[in-house]
Amino acid sequence: MENNEKTEEVSRENAILIWQSSRLSISMKCEKAPEILKANGTVIGTLGNFSVSIGKAKSKKTFNISAIVAAALKGGTILLYSAELPENKRKILYVDTEQSPYHCLKVMERILHMAGLPTDRDNENLEFLALRKYTPKERIAAVEQAIYNTPDLGFVVIDGIRDMVYDINSPGESTRIISKLMQWTDDRQIHIHTILHQNKGDENARGHIGTELNNKAETVLLVEKDSGNSDISSVSAIHIRAMDFEKFAFRINEQALPELVEGYKPQEKRVGRPQQEEFDAYKQITEQQHRIALEATFGLKAEYGYEELKTTLIKTYASVGVKLNHKKAVSLIITLRIKRMIVQEKGRKYTYMPDFHY
Repeated sequence: MENNEKTEEVSRENAILIWQSSRLSISMKCEKAPEILKANGTVIGTLGNFSVSIGKAKSKKTFNISAIVAAALKGGTILLYSAELPENKRKILYVDTEQSPYHCLKVMERILHMAGLPTDRDNENLEFLALRKYTPKERIAAVEQAIYNTPDLGFVVIDGIRDMVYDINSPGESTRIISKLMQWTDDRQIHIHTILHQNKGDENARGHIGTELNNKAETVLLVEKDSGNSDISSVSAIHIRAMDFEKFAFRINEQALPELVEGYKPQEKRVGRPQQEEFDAYKQITEQQHRIALEATFGLKAEYGYEELKTTLIKTYASVGVKLNHKKAVSLIITLRIKRMIVQEKGRKYTYMPDFHY
């Protein structure tokens, strides 16, 4: 147990109440959980449970979840997702912990468009929360209030479960937030779908919270870029309680909406060790990591010569979890210059451009 975490005390009276209320009898009748979400004909979500989507950065996870929410809002099929919420559980709560209100509104508009609903006014069955500016503790408290005080709630999306904890590798925090998901879904008989990034170096969901989600979720969907066409994202199940479904794929069309790739046939994975992906500082490093590392670099000095810059970048990017060798540092500097995140004008030393557009 972590030193900064206190043991949660349970009174003797509460323990007895939990014990007695949790006893099962063979004579009891328990109804099967209503099935509300399907992917390619297979059940991926039931009331009283939670599921998760995982994927690398820029794999189009939010576009994918937009299709699921649109199907639930429409009460029909979008891409290969079909949804049917009970009449008394038609409300949907979408929680975004990462994006600005501007980008959240873009997601909201996309969902309404895909569901065939007006995009110039709110829909009574969709509530959207933008919680980027709050702390993990405040986010949990706000979501809990929304879940328990929204009438007819049936489906909740948490886009960014990582931002509900301070430390993604904390066993205590991970257990607490997963316990919250189980409590909320059971108390309110709703389904919660959440989103988490994968590790950059492997296929596992990030941190201890990712391990807990994999262990407890009803379904774990994997959203990943197609190995032969980076414009296509595929969806498959890496863990599912129901029968598995055939992988399908979507692309983003000219209207910035996900559309199904008809007749998609995934490439077979090669036997043996996977080929090492060529380092790409733009694709493999997030904007936030770039900003933190560059601000740290140029907070030490306003300008650098090439060799000194390279050495300093290796240190500052390591502080945000990006390991660079000499070759990768050279590639990074090239990317930073192309994107005008740093500049070298008229042969002078390198300086930082904090107003860059990523």
